[in-house]
Amino acid sequence: MLSNDDFVISALVEEGRLTSQGVETARRAAVERGTTVCEALVAQGALTTRDVALARAQTYEFPYVDLANYEPNFDNSRLVSRDTADSLLAFPLFVLADVATVAMANPLDLRAVDQLRNLLKTDVEAVLCEPESLRALIDRAYSMIGDSAKAAGTKADDLSLTTGKEPIVAAVNQILAQGIDLGASDIHLGPDEHELHLRYRVDGTLRASQGPGLAAHSGIMQRLKVMANLDLTQTRRPQDGKFRYLHNGRNVDFRLSIIPTICGENAVLRILHSGAAIKGFAELGFPAEAQKQFESIIEHPHGMILVTGPTGSGKTTTLYTALKKLNSPDLNIVTIEDPVEIRMPLVRQVQVNTEIGMTFAGALWSVLRQDPDVVFVGEIRDEETARISVQAALTGHLVLSSLHTNDAAGAIPRLHDLGCPPFAINAALLCVIAQRLVRRVCPDCTCPDQPSAELIARFGVDDPSARFLRGRGCARCSNTGYRGRVGVYELLQITEPLRRVVENKGSIDAIQSQALADGMRLMWHDGVSKALMGLTTLEELSRVVAIQSTERPEDTAPAELRRAA
Repeated sequence: MLSNDDFVISALVEEGRLTSQGVETARRAAVERGTTVCEALVAQGALTTRDVALARAQTYEFPYVDLANYEPNFDNSRLVSRDTADSLLAFPLFVLADVATVAMANPLDLRAVDQLRNLLKTDVEAVLCEPESLRALIDRAYSMIGDSAKAAGTKADDLSLTTGKEPIVAAVNQILAQGIDLGASDIHLGPDEHELHLRYRVDGTLRASQGPGLAAHSGIMQRLKVMANLDLTQTRRPQDGKFRYLHNGRNVDFRLSIIPTICGENAVLRILHSGAAIKGFAELGFPAEAQKQFESIIEHPHGMILVTGPTGSGKTTTLYTALKKLNSPDLNIVTIEDPVEIRMPLVRQVQVNTEIGMTFAGALWSVLRQDPDVVFVGEIRDEETARISVQAALTGHLVLSSLHTNDAAGAIPRLHDLGCPPFAINAALLCVIAQRLVRRVCPDCTCPDQPSAELIARFGVDDPSARFLRGRGCARCSNTGYRGRVGVYELLQITEPLRRVVENKGSIDAIQSQALADGMRLMWHDGVSKALMGLTTLEELSRVVAIQSTERPEDTAPAELRRAA
């Protein structure tokens, strides 16, 4: 007698997705391993679990739901017990008009459908999902809501928070894992009077997510403190710590910050990336010409390279991309950071600790006695650090650092303000990069875009043939139309004409005008180019990058952005 999957396999053979020989090989493997033929085909790489689920949905004539693109209501975990969800491999997605839509791995299991109908006291409409995705959903839902609710009446002090099996531990593990899977940079956990809010910062914006109830707040804070080795008894003062979490076979570092608020402790976790996550300048979005220019500059044996921009603009990533390119056994590279966010092999990394007097300036003096070739100073914040950094660049070291200025031209007056004389700046400074991060158009829901006439005029795009794209919004981008980010850059290289402007203590406008005359492209020029390539939108660019009153598009836009209408 043919099984249900036999019909699925026959359909795939008819479509040419499988060969008869491959199926027979899978049948023998399935008998040997005690699995189904479909599982054997997946193990052999002939099919993916998604292929199998789609084929089953088509053959069984059931709707297919990709749970990766769907955000179920975790409160539905209260409708059926965890044991029932596990045994039936089913989860109620939503209930409307006395009909429950239930995700199932096998919607042909009529006994399971009848059991669900009796439990839910409604009609059941089954949809087919991949078993692995469904198991992950069940784990997440019952960890976040169901199991946490059971623990609501239990004091956190009575819970053992070490084995990984308790409700609070499971909830914390799910929160951390979800942040990693989403590619978030930060996780926010904050209580108010009636609710515990869970939010993830993805692509620079905060997204609300379903999480545990307010009753679980105390236990979650206790668990995080245990992981970060903080004082469990202290709830009235800020605490900071770090911990490492194992996720899918790899270690991920987290930085934890806890502060007291009127409604309880607020926690923010920064997800720290490893050096392996650092790719190349092209992946960051560097324009080809700027990449070639910058890669040539970092080959200098000494001098200063600065990257500017606000917090969260990707400065550290850019600087570490440069360090990764320079990193080799024949160079001694030392970094001074607060905190160390990216770990890189062979690089000596120093953590600033102001409590013991280990400031940027103090650490820099010590580092310069370590015979470094390259020194990375996380940030130039004060006069002493600025002067020592410039001196290091003048005495045979390549110094990389960051400043908080709005644009590349503003870095030079900022160094003046920090006590660096013009002659020293001219002798030490090699280049300044200013950057921002803009959201990428989601590649799964792109459609043509027609920016407003105001935006077109603002950015000086007069080409009637220009075509733009936007994302209409889909499940993969949480209906934002954007997924991922790309950098927009301007690179100011020190030239002889620019040195004369610096020597005369020229204003930011004078410095920028000379840099533009020397061939610099402003950030918004790069942003418009990326919008014309369909990587971002003019709306997103206008949100992130400001055009100064002195940067009139008709005067400064490159030729490729200006076309006669």
